Amino acid sequence: MSSTAFATSPVVVDVVDRIAMVTIDLPGESVNTLSAALVDQFDRTFERLEQDTSVVGAVLRSGKPDTFIAGADIEQLVALRSADDATALSHEGQQLLGRLEALRIPVVAAIHGACLGGGLEVALACRYRVASEHPKTVLALPEVQLGLIPGLGGTQRLPRLVGLQRALDMILTGRNVRARKALQMGLVDELVHPAILDQVAAQRARELGEGTRRRESGPRGRGAAGVLLEDNPIGRSVVFRKAREGVMKKTHGHYPAPLDAIEVVQLGYERGMARGLEEESRRFGRLTQTAVSRNLTFLFFATTALKKDLGVPEPAPPPHPVEKLAVLGAGFMGAGITSVAVQQGTVVRLKDTDYARVGAGLAAVREVLVEQLKKKRITRQRFDDMMSLIGGTIDYRGFGSVDLVIEAVFEDLALKHRVLGEVEPLVRDDTVYASNTSTIPIARIAAEARRPERILGMHFFSPVHKMPLLEVIVTPETTPEATVTAVTYGRRLGKQVIVVNDGPGFYTTRVLAAYLGEAGWLLEEGARVDAIDEALVNFGFPVGPATLMDEVGLDVGAKVGAVLHEAFGDRMTPSGAMQRIVEDGRLGRKGRKGFYLYDERGKKGEVDPSIYAVIGGASRREVPAAEIVQRCVLAMVNEAVRCLDEGILRSPRDGDVGAVFGIGFPPFRGGPFRYVDAEGAAALVRQLESLDLRFPPRFTPARGLVAMAAEGQRFYPATGKPL
Repeated sequence: MSSTAFATSPVVVDVVDRIAMVTIDLPGESVNTLSAALVDQFDRTFERLEQDTSVVGAVLRSGKPDTFIAGADIEQLVALRSADDATALSHEGQQLLGRLEALRIPVVAAIHGACLGGGLEVALACRYRVASEHPKTVLALPEVQLGLIPGLGGTQRLPRLVGLQRALDMILTGRNVRARKALQMGLVDELVHPAILDQVAAQRARELGEGTRRRESGPRGRGAAGVLLEDNPIGRSVVFRKAREGVMKKTHGHYPAPLDAIEVVQLGYERGMARGLEEESRRFGRLTQTAVSRNLTFLFFATTALKKDLGVPEPAPPPHPVEKLAVLGAGFMGAGITSVAVQQGTVVRLKDTDYARVGAGLAAVREVLVEQLKKKRITRQRFDDMMSLIGGTIDYRGFGSVDLVIEAVFEDLALKHRVLGEVEPLVRDDTVYASNTSTIPIARIAAEARRPERILGMHFFSPVHKMPLLEVIVTPETTPEATVTAVTYGRRLGKQVIVVNDGPGFYTTRVLAAYLGEAGWLLEEGARVDAIDEALVNFGFPVGPATLMDEVGLDVGAKVGAVLHEAFGDRMTPSGAMQRIVEDGRLGRKGRKGFYLYDERGKKGEVDPSIYAVIGGASRREVPAAEIVQRCVLAMVNEAVRCLDEGILRSPRDGDVGAVFGIGFPPFRGGPFRYVDAEGAAALVRQLESLDLRFPPRFTPARGLVAMAAEGQRFYPATGKPL
C-alpha cells in the first residue's frame, strides 16, 4: 500500500491506495465553517484531484471531533454590504459545488457530527453519503432561522434527492434530521458505526470509482402517495400551494425567506436546475440585506455570546458541579424542572407535602419523557435510565448530599420562608439554593436565610421542557460562585441563560406585566377580546395577550399584578376589567373558562360571550389595530428600557434575548431594544408623550429613552457586526 500526501491548510489530502482522504480542519477553530479560506482551499483541492489520474475516488471528512461542517461563516455574511455582493458570493459557491459534483472521480461524504447549512450543501454535491450512527450526527438546512434560504444549491439538489415534500419541510423549518431518519428518507446512503466511518467511505469511493457500485438515482422512500403527488405538475402545484398556506398561517407573512424558498424550489422544477440556481443566488443576496435577516442574525450572535457569559466579572470562579438536585414542589413547574434535569443525567430528589402530589409530579415527568420516546429522541433504555434518576419524597432525606436546591412552591413569601428555613440547616454550606419565583424579590426571600450569599433566583418558563429561557436573578450578596454554578447548570439543561439583578418582577415578568396590563386597560375601554389578540398576533407575537393570560392562569396573573402594583404604584395599576374577571372566578384554560371557552381536553374555542358581561357589557367599540399594537408594545418596550436604566438588566443584548426567548417578542424584530433602534428613539418618545397625555402615568417615557432621543443615540451600532 502506497501513501502520498499534500497539505493545503485548512484542507489536508492523503492519498492511500488510490483513494484521496480529504480532511477539513480549520486551524484554531472548534468547528469547521465555510469561510473564505476554506472555500479557496476547496477550489485548489478539487483542481488537484481532477488532475491526479492515479486517484480513483475521494472521501471528504472532518478533522473536528463532532462536526462535519457547521455551515457558513456568519461573520462573513454580516460583512456583506450589498445584495449584489451576497449574490456573487452565492454564485461562486454554487460554481464550486458544481465542480465538486462534476469531478472526474466520485467523492463520498463521510459525515459525523453536525452537517448543517452549507455543510449539508457540500455533502449533497458529493456522489455518495455515509453517516455515523451517533446522537451528534444531525443534518439540516437551518438558513431560514437567519432569515435566509440555502445559497449553495440546496434548494435544487435536496428535492431531487429526497423528494419535494421532505425537502420543503427541511428548508422551511430548518429542523435537524437525525442520522437514522436521514437514512430512511434517502438523505444519506448508508449508516455505520463511527469507528468504521472512514473505512466504509473509502471502500464506497473505490467501488464507485471502479464501477462496481451504482447509486440509486431519484428520490427514495417517498411511498405511493408521495410519488403520486410529486411526479406530475398538478400534484406538485398542490404541494406548493399547501406549503405557502402553511407558511402564511405560521408567519403571517413576516418572514420572506420561507416564501422565497418555495418559489425558488418551484422554479427549479418548472424551468430546470440552472435557472433554479440562478434564482437561488438572487434571492439569497436580497435576503441578506433585509431587516428580518439582520435581526435574526443578531439573535444568533447574541445567544452565541451568552454561551460564554457566566454573569460575573472576569476572572470567573469555577462552577460547583451539579450532580444531585433537589426540587421542592412537585407541581407543574417542579415536575417540568425535574424532567429536563434527568434528561441531562442529574439525580433528582422531588419533594412535596404528600404522596399524592409527589405521584402526580412523577406522572408529569413520565409524560414528558414518554413524548420523547414516542418521537424516537430517546431509546427505551434511556427512558428507563432517566426515570431511575428520580426519587420522590415527602421528607428531606438525602438533602445533605445535593449540590443545588430549586424551590418551586406557590408564590407566597411566608411559604417560601418556611421551606427555606426547613431546608437550609440540612444542606451543605456550599449548596446553592434557588427560588423559581417569578415576582418576589430574591432579597426578600433571602432575608431570613442563614447563608444569603448562596441564595438566588432561577426563573424557568412554562412549559419548562419547551421554553428555552432561564432567568437567573442575583442580589448584591449572591456570590460569584453561586451565580456561575446556576448559569452553568442552566446551560447544561439546554437553556438560554440571562443574569439579571434583583427587583420586583425582575425583567421578564415586569415587562410582560406592562404589556398584559395595557391589554387589560383596552378591555376596560371596550375593545373586543379577539380584536386585541388578532392585532398583536399580526404584529408578530405567537399568541395574543388574552390567550396568553388564559394559558398562564388568570389567578396567577392577578397575583403578579398585585405584587407589581405594590412595587411600582399607579404606573402598574391593574384595570378594573382584570379585577372583575378574577373576582368572577375565571382561571383560564386550566379551569376551562377564561377569555375563551375550552373543551374537556383544554382545547381553545371561541371567545366566551359571557366575559363581556363581567368586564362592562356586550357593547364593544372598534379600537384600531394600530392603537392596540402601539399601546401594548410601547408599554413593554418602555418598561424594558426602565429595567436597563435601573440596572436590572446588564445590557440591551440580555433584554432582547430575554424578551424573544422568554415572553415571545417577535424574533424578526430582534427584541425591544432592537425595536427602539429600528423605529428611532425620538419617534418613540413622541408617541409615548402623546399616550401619556391620555393615560397618565402609564406611558411616561423612560429616562434612558429620553436621553437617547435627545442625543440621537442607538443601543446597537448601525453597521457591522450587530453586537
